[in-house]
Amino acid sequence: MKIIKLQSLCLAAAAAWLAWCPAAKADPADASDPQVDMQIDDQPGYQPSAEEEQLAGPFERQIVFFRTTEAPGTIVVHTADRYLYLVQPNNRAIRYGIGVGRDGFQWAGIRKIIQKQEWPDWRPPPEMIQRQPYLPRFMAGGPGNPMGARALYIGGTVYRIHGTNQPQTIGHAVSSGCFRLVNADVTDLYDRVPVGTKIVVKQAADL
Repeated sequence: MKIIKLQSLCLAAAAAWLAWCPAAKADPADASDPQVDMQIDDQPGYQPSAEEEQLAGPFERQIVFFRTTEAPGTIVVHTADRYLYLVQPNNRAIRYGIGVGRDGFQWAGIRKIIQKQEWPDWRPPPEMIQRQPYLPRFMAGGPGNPMGARALYIGGTVYRIHGTNQPQTIGHAVSSGCFRLVNADVTDLYDRVPVGTKIVVKQAADL
């Protein structure tokens, strides 16, 4: 009887310690949290299914109320919120869910779209090769290319708005500074904006 009681006390003490111990709690850098870097490597050659590319919830493309002084047709990126807005008349915008630069690769500024390309080729930059030495140095455009179906090149930078073959990364900080959308969304954006479009990149949304 004493042995059984002792075992019960030990189990109770262990349970209490596990509930208190910080290591036993959920990792705050959970990949489901859109405000932290998502630890995932690029997957050249992977072709997501139609179901994987179908976004739902807040990151699904939608018309939203959007108050701004920017003219209709302007692209506004709110990096912290993981949204790209295409300004429309009457305080509206088309909102797209995006993946943004990981910590140390985020930026802000006012630029213009200087080039557009369908099914762009992919040349991983040296910083990416250093992190992921297995990556190809060049990959022709097409399904499975990490650049996705379309690319809009941002003047004065090495960055682009482009598609992705990793739809699960939308809403996360994953890239080397580019903004990625699912292929259906980047194609929609591509068809709506001409070369010369103004793009405003903000680290935080307006209060």
